[in-house]
Order: sequence, then structure tokens, then C-alpha cells
Amino acid sequence: MAEDNTVEIPRVKLGNQGLEVSKLGFGCMGLTGVYNSPVADEDGISIIKDAFSKGITFFDTSDVYGPHLNEVLVGKALKQLPREKIQLATKFGITGTVDPPTIVIKGTPEYVRSACEASLKRLGVDYIDLYYQHRVDTSVPIEETIGELKKLVEEGKVKYIGLSEASPDTIRRAHAVHPITAVQMEWSLWTRDIEEEIIPLCRHLGIGIVPYSPLGRGFFGGKAVLESVPANSFLASNPRFIGENLEKNKNIYNRIESLAKKHQSSPAQLALAWVLHQGDDVVPIPGTTKIKNLDANIGSLRVKLGEEDLKEVSDAVPINQVAGDRTYSGMTHLQWNFANTPPKV
Repeated sequence: MAEDNTVEIPRVKLGNQGLEVSKLGFGCMGLTGVYNSPVADEDGISIIKDAFSKGITFFDTSDVYGPHLNEVLVGKALKQLPREKIQLATKFGITGTVDPPTIVIKGTPEYVRSACEASLKRLGVDYIDLYYQHRVDTSVPIEETIGELKKLVEEGKVKYIGLSEASPDTIRRAHAVHPITAVQMEWSLWTRDIEEEIIPLCRHLGIGIVPYSPLGRGFFGGKAVLESVPANSFLASNPRFIGENLEKNKNIYNRIESLAKKHQSSPAQLALAWVLHQGDDVVPIPGTTKIKNLDANIGSLRVKLGEEDLKEVSDAVPINQVAGDRTYSGMTHLQWNFANTPPKV
């Protein structure tokens, strides 16, 4: 399979506000659980350092991962890396309780500021390169939330502003208050609902696109097809990974597996290469807890796909044949987080 940890990772502009990042980022969420058991701090630090040594400089976390533990872990890793060469993204806006596990979305100016100060402290840094509103608080005008973020930019605590899972109208209104550098959304071969409106809008406004779960939460890496999903994983209750839906979705995996052989790659590499080929303004952030998977992800940059290849790969995953909802809109996995990993910080 096409694994090559000597691949040079290109640098790209994310949005038109000046942020430059590695074309492939690293999503840190999984290092503190959700998909698998949390890794030991030293192992998490090791994989972040390894990713950096291989050319990945764009690292993504959030205050709700853990909760809080992920930022602490990333902060420990940053202490062993040159800060000026890292593009650090974190998020605010989701809070909640452990017992019962509940999710609360907050976007008031006071909360924005307190969340930023707390993240800076946990990460042990003076500034955040890209600060996202993780989810939009519909009870607060987006203009007020972005207005406070604008102040944080003016104070040097935040360099660039992002939105996650925002509607087209919210993106437009936010961008009118202060330029939005990036929008983070789920985007993969089997989750493509952003293509109709959000991608064209971002390109019109000069906003970069950061796809999370570009491997379909590990599905295209064979999770639930070639290996079983851990019982303590959020995926054990994800509609696409269980029962009849999974049996139907295995057909999709098999088609991608067949096409991958043609491109001398693994199914995961082909799926990730498809996302990477969606444009220079697209920077996916797959995460992993294993060095071999990190190397395979980097190897996906060697998979070259022409227009006909991209269409063939797209056509192998007809959206109307994907069985089960993606469930992310309900943030089930973050409720899982609160229920299974009580805050320690």
C-alpha cells in the first residue's frame, strides 16, 4: 500500500486573510477518547511531535474535547515544539454537565472571552492562530459573538476567526462583522451536504474549508468493516455503523476498496486523496492514535486523481445509498464525551 513518510506536505493559504498551513492537518480529538480509549499523555505527545516532524503544522483541538483534557495534552506537546511554526486551532461554544450528560451552546460576548482566556491557559500559549465558534448559539445574534472575537483579534489573543457547522446565512452575517478565515464542516465521500451551498459561498467570500472526519469517522479505514468498533466508542451507537445500515454501507467500502487497488493505495488513502483534491482551499484534519495510520494519511498525498478519477470515486459512493444519519447535528458524540470522561481540569 502507498505509505511514504518522506512525502513533502505542501503549504497552502487557508482563506484570504493570510493564514498559511500544511495542506494536511491533524485532528487531536481522538487522543482523549470518543472513538477509542484515551491514549497516555506521552503517547499523545509523541504522535503530535511525529506529525510535526513529517511536515504537519496545523493542529486542531477544542475546549470540549475531554472536556478540557485535549487542550492540556496539546499544550504539553507544544512546549516541545517551535510555537512559531505551529498553526493552532481550538474552539469554544459547547459546554455542558456530566451528570446528567447535557450539552449547552453558548455564544455570549462574556462567554467568548472567558472561554478564550481558559483555552490560552490550558494550552500554555499567548495566542490562538485560528479560533472557531464550535457551534452557533441561535439565542445570541452572531454579530455580537463575532464582535467579541474581533476584540480578541485586536488584542492579539486570536489571529484568525473560524466557524464550525454554521449555516450560509450565519457565515455571511459573521463575515460582514469580521473576515472569517475558515469554516470547519464534516466532509467526506459519504457526507457531502455542504457541496451545494456552503462550499460555493466560502469560495465567493475567500474563506478556507476545513473538513473534519474526512475518512467518515474511520469507516474508509475499515473501522466496523475489517475490525470491530470498541464497545466504549461513540461509533458503537452511530447509525451508520450498526445493524442493517452497516451491512448496506459495507457495499460502499467494498467499491472503494476495489478502486483503491487501481490507484495502488489503501481505501483510506483513496478517500482522503479525494478530499485533498477538492481544491487548494481545502485542508482536511484526519486524526489517529497510531503512527502507521498517520504515515498512511500522509501517503495519501501521493495519490494523484484526475477529473475522471474523481468522478469515478464520487460515483462509487451514491449519497442516496448511504444508510443512516451522520448524527453530528445532535452532537451525540460530545454528550458521550461528557458521560464517559468527567472533567479533570
